[in-house]
Amino acid sequence: MKILVINGPNLNMLGIREPAIYGRKTYADLVNFVKESAAALSVEVDCVQFNGEGEIVTAIQQAYGRYDGIVINAAAYTHTSVAVLDALKAVGLPTAEVHLSDINAREDFRKFSFVSLYAQKVICGKGFDGYAEALTWLAENAAARQ
Repeated sequence: MKILVINGPNLNMLGIREPAIYGRKTYADLVNFVKESAAALSVEVDCVQFNGEGEIVTAIQQAYGRYDGIVINAAAYTHTSVAVLDALKAVGLPTAEVHLSDINAREDFRKFSFVSLYAQKVICGKGFDGYAEALTWLAENAAARQ
């Protein structure tokens, strides 16, 4: 099984950006955590991070035929991007949406997610562990789909 992990804008600033919300661990720490979690599941994983909406859309489109599932933290584009939603729907891959913080307990504008209109699994507020949960969910459900 091969999973694409897509991280959106400002996640490259982990450890610097709002540490009271996101903690002091860096994006490199997140990537290492995801790779270790995937290895424990015998799953292959590629991690990407983009600040631009179009880059995220392109990554989703390029996942078609190359990956068995997507883990996505679209960050701010979660709440604004129909384009990201449409790309996910177009490729039709099993998708888990992840957020480090609990978006439902934050500002009102963060409570709506376009990504959730497609994602089959949504995980919020579990920090890095949310990524491990998403990978596990995809790996377990891949067996059910086969």
